[in-house]
Amino acid sequence: MRYLYAAMWFAAGLILIFRMGRENRIFYFAGAFFLFLGGWWLAFAAGAANLFAGVWGWVFRVITAAALALFCFAYYKEVKRKKAEAPDEEDPGEDE
Repeated sequence: MRYLYAAMWFAAGLILIFRMGRENRIFYFAGAFFLFLGGWWLAFAAGAANLFAGVWGWVFRVITAAALALFCFAYYKEVKRKKAEAPDEEDPGEDE
């Protein structure tokens, strides 16, 4: 079952890189992160060591937290950019 998770992360990473990468550059980083997750799960499945506990677990958490912060910042920046590009529309329910 662990190999299935590794395959799923690899597939998600490749889809993000090759299909979604043209849409926005952040998907290249997201795809690379998912490839990293696939490699981590594959190493966990193939090895006898528990890579989700101890020092390696903390390394995994720090990398995941950094990736999450990067993706949240990119999302915030994209929403702000789209809001600035959109024409100002008045609310139809708003009385002036």
